[in-house]
Amino acid sequence: MFSKLNSFLIIILSALSQLTYAQEPVTPEKFTKHNKGKLYFFWGGNRESYTKSDIRFKGDDYDFTIHDVVANDKPKGWHIDYFNPARITIPQTNLRIGYFINDHYNISIGVDHMKYVMEQNRAVDINGFYPNEGTYGESLPNNQVLLTEEFLTFEHTDGLNYVNTEFSRVDDISKIFKINNTDKFQINLTEGVGIGLLYPKTNAKLLGKERHDDFHVSGYGFSAKVGLNFTFFKYFFIETELKGGFIDMNDIRTTSDASDSASQEFFFLQRIIALGGIFKV
Repeated sequence: MFSKLNSFLIIILSALSQLTYAQEPVTPEKFTKHNKGKLYFFWGGNRESYTKSDIRFKGDDYDFTIHDVVANDKPKGWHIDYFNPARITIPQTNLRIGYFINDHYNISIGVDHMKYVMEQNRAVDINGFYPNEGTYGESLPNNQVLLTEEFLTFEHTDGLNYVNTEFSRVDDISKIFKINNTDKFQINLTEGVGIGLLYPKTNAKLLGKERHDDFHVSGYGFSAKVGLNFTFFKYFFIETELKGGFIDMNDIRTTSDASDSASQEFFFLQRIIALGGIFKV
């Protein structure tokens, strides 16, 4: 009898155990644990620095090169134009959309809208020839010229558009900062490489010719970046990046005459801050 009672009790306890286990709540997997299949986008602003460059100008009756040209960006600062649809291309901006092919790697396309302005009224070395030398207030001794506005103005201000694709890696480093609930706040490290075309709108005026300002595919570039991504409440993030690269523009339009062109190459460094979102698709 006791053995039957023991068997009955074992069956009851086992059933209660299974019932209790079945009623235990299942903890849902964090949205931020996996990235595969997610789509993201961001929009932000940048500042740029450029190395000195040699710029060659050539046409039917001239062919000259100015050396070690200094250029700067043209910052807008904190401004509503970053979000004004009618004036959104005026500031220096970055637009990107990407897709995660697995938890760590993503492919993206984007436009880095930079601005490049040659410094005026600087003395630079020159070699080559051009008509009416010395009539633009530019002549200096020792094979130098002064970059007067009458002689030359040269800028990519609408802009130095780097249209590129990137391949990037993302790693969650929240544990380093003892962050456990990454669905509320997450820190990611991102690195990537990119390649693309330069589609500048070059604003130029040289040798008394009419000012020219038009879009033209002018060359190529490649880049590498490293950044930190701060994700809030799963779907929204702030991303900061340092991006450096090389630009080779061998076919820059300078006038309305197709026989006139310029070429240059230089390195650049961008400092980027952007706002974005990430969603499962």
